[in-house]
Amino acid sequence: MKAILMTAVGDPDVLQIADIPDPTIQSPTEILVRLKAAGINPIDTKIRVRGTFQPERMPAILGCDGAGVVEAIGSEVSKFKVGDQVYFCNGGLGLHQGNYAELTTIDEKFAAHKPKSLSFEEAAAVPLVLLTAWEALYDRANLQSASISPNVLIHAGAGGVGHVAIQLAKLRGANVCTTIGSEAKARFARGLGADLTIAYKDNDFVEAAINWTKGEGVDIVFDTVGGKVIEQSFPAVKICGDLVTILEPPADISWKVARTRNLRFSFELMLTPMLLGKTALQVQQAKVLSESAALFDTGKLKIHVSEVFQLADIAKAHQLLETGSAIGKIVISI
Repeated sequence: MKAILMTAVGDPDVLQIADIPDPTIQSPTEILVRLKAAGINPIDTKIRVRGTFQPERMPAILGCDGAGVVEAIGSEVSKFKVGDQVYFCNGGLGLHQGNYAELTTIDEKFAAHKPKSLSFEEAAAVPLVLLTAWEALYDRANLQSASISPNVLIHAGAGGVGHVAIQLAKLRGANVCTTIGSEAKARFARGLGADLTIAYKDNDFVEAAINWTKGEGVDIVFDTVGGKVIEQSFPAVKICGDLVTILEPPADISWKVARTRNLRFSFELMLTPMLLGKTALQVQQAKVLSESAALFDTGKLKIHVSEVFQLADIAKAHQLLETGSAIGKIVISI
C-alpha cells in the first residue's frame, strides 16, 4: 500500500510517500479498513516537530483520524461486516499505525459506523475535534441543559475544535460567545449559532464577556488556544465557574485570580485513552461517535472542511495548518 512515512523529526518535507506492505489482521476482533480520508490535526504537526511517543519506532505513520470501508474482519467481529463504512480516532502517535495510508487495522470496539450524511472527507474530519469538544464541555465542565441557559466562552470558535464546540454548547441550551480573528471567521461562527463574536485583536475579550453577562462572568470558558490566554481568561469566569483547556499552561502562570474566584480548572486530552492504553475509555469514545452520527444525520451537527489535499500533498496540508488561518478542518483524501 501507499503511505506517508515520517522519516525524521523536522519540517513538513520529512513526510515522504512510500510503498510498504499491507497491514494484516492480528487479532480476532480487528477489522481491516481501506481508508478513504484522514483528518489533519495540530497533534500531527506537533509530533512531526517534536517526535512520536515511541521515537525508537521510526519511520512512523501519522494521522489519528480516519474514515473508510471495512475490507476484511477477524473471526470474532460482530459489530461490522465487509463493506461497512466506518470512522474513528485511532493510531498516529507512534504507538500504532496512523491513517496517512491506504489501509489500516483497528479493533472493532474503537470504531463507529460513519454518519450516512457525511462524505468520507467530512467524516474523517470529525473524531478528534468532536471528542475533544464533547469531553471538555459535557464531561469536564458538566454542561447540562438547564432552565436558565448557561453562558459559555469558547476561544477560537472558527477552528477545528472550536466550531464543533459552539454547536455542542448550543445543543445543551447554552448562550455562546467566542473569540475570532477576522470578520469571515465571525460570520462563520455566527452561522453555527454563536450569540456573540469577539474580535480579540481589537477588543478585550474579558471586558466583552463581563459586559455580555451583565457583570457576572461566564459559567464556562473552553480554551483551545493556550499560552497567556489561559491566565487572561480567569477574570472572565464567574465565581465558582469552570475553565477547561486542551493545552499545557505556561510555567510562569499566576493562579491567584483563579484561586480567589474559586474556579474549577480542568484539562482535556482526548488522546489519553490511546496513550495510556485505557480500553474502556476508548470504547466510550467510540460510543460517543456512534451517538453523534445520528446528530449529523439529523442536521443537528455540522463539520466544516475548508481544504482537501491528496495523499502526496501532505506537506502542503501541514504547512497550511501551521499558518493558523484555516477555518474548520483540513483533510487528506486517499
